[in-house]
Amino acid sequence: MSNQKNQPVELGRKLGLSAVIALGVGTTVGSGIFSSLSEVSAAAGSSLFLILAFLIGGLVQIPANFCYAELASAFPEDGGQYIYFKEAGSRPLAFLCGWVSFWATDPPSISIMALAIANYLAFFLPIGGLSAKLVAVAFVLVFMCVHLRSVEGGGKFQTFITALKVIPFVLIIGVGLFFIKGELFMSTAPLAGASATGILALLAGVSATTWSFDGMAAPCYMSGEIKNPEKNLPKGLILTAVIVLGLYVALTVVASGLLSVGELSSSEAPIALLASKIPVIGGAAGTIVAVMAIIVVIGSLSSCIMFQPRIEYAMAKDGLFFKSFAKVHPKFETPYFSIIIQCAVAIVLIFATNLADLLGYFTLVALLKNFLTFGTILVLKNKAHYKPTYKMPARLLMVLIAMIMTGTLIYSTFLWAPIPGLISAVIAVGTGLPVYYIWESKNKRDAMKSS
Repeated sequence: MSNQKNQPVELGRKLGLSAVIALGVGTTVGSGIFSSLSEVSAAAGSSLFLILAFLIGGLVQIPANFCYAELASAFPEDGGQYIYFKEAGSRPLAFLCGWVSFWATDPPSISIMALAIANYLAFFLPIGGLSAKLVAVAFVLVFMCVHLRSVEGGGKFQTFITALKVIPFVLIIGVGLFFIKGELFMSTAPLAGASATGILALLAGVSATTWSFDGMAAPCYMSGEIKNPEKNLPKGLILTAVIVLGLYVALTVVASGLLSVGELSSSEAPIALLASKIPVIGGAAGTIVAVMAIIVVIGSLSSCIMFQPRIEYAMAKDGLFFKSFAKVHPKFETPYFSIIIQCAVAIVLIFATNLADLLGYFTLVALLKNFLTFGTILVLKNKAHYKPTYKMPARLLMVLIAMIMTGTLIYSTFLWAPIPGLISAVIAVGTGLPVYYIWESKNKRDAMKSS
């Protein structure tokens, strides 16, 4: 009995297919769609190209999901990208992946979303400044507790909130279809003063959609907690891509029939403008969209708090992060320490928003990490231990498309902030590699002592 008590608690497989889809859709359909409609409209230059941009943009993101589906079926354990780099034979890259995630990308995403919820709530409540930040902290603490107490409970909540966030979009699409104006629908008339036309405008529109599809690989970080992962992960990842693609294309079809491309491209709140043009709900458009935004961002916040801490948990198990991050709560069976610390860092960033903005420059590093993740398949396919139960069709082509799409994001992000992006990369490597070698030397010393 004493031996059983001393055994470390492991994370169990408690999440089904619905949780996989909820994590993928819940992370992807975030606040970005509330602004991306205008950005893509401006780039595409016509209503027809707006629809085609989202359709093509979504289709070319599917190969990335194929890649993650194959990797996840080969290594169904928590940690996502960290695991894939490690299994491909590069522990330094694996470590840098987790190092950048913890210090520069994951906690800031939590703080930014929590602040976004507070800002949307200001539409209904007199909050701002310090009170808004305190509301943001409250949201982080609530979802931290939800995902601390139960993986199953967290999965059920994520499934509920994801369904809830999709319903308003379906409502706007379903009702909006009855009020489409023939003269506007799929118009080919170019936007006045457009910098690009024809195929160049379409390509610019496709490139502008890529951020809207980011986040579909979130379930891979929790592969070790998915039931029957060899089937549920590939199926869930591919269904996620289909659901998101269908939702976005349907939304742009309705938008093209209710608003001109000029109205869409110049609007700072295109979804609110779209809702205002639907007679049945037009009068309450502002309220409806504010509620939509709150639900949408709550879903994304919950998803990030749920899956992001798993990468540090996986690293700690391998001796490449602080040991405490590998702790699993004996009763709740969740990586409680990793969840608490990540949320604590996010709360600090809520009160240091300038620092959070600065950490946004690490986006370039995060994209490079994604680019290299797809490349791990080309390395792993020749290794004896690589035995995926799901093999994507036309593997080389799918990997190349995934890398090209990520490459376009890297290019556009580099143009946005080249010097800060390069500095961030130097900081990531300059701080991460020395720490990695310190941890590895400690692991070797411990191994020698135990032998």
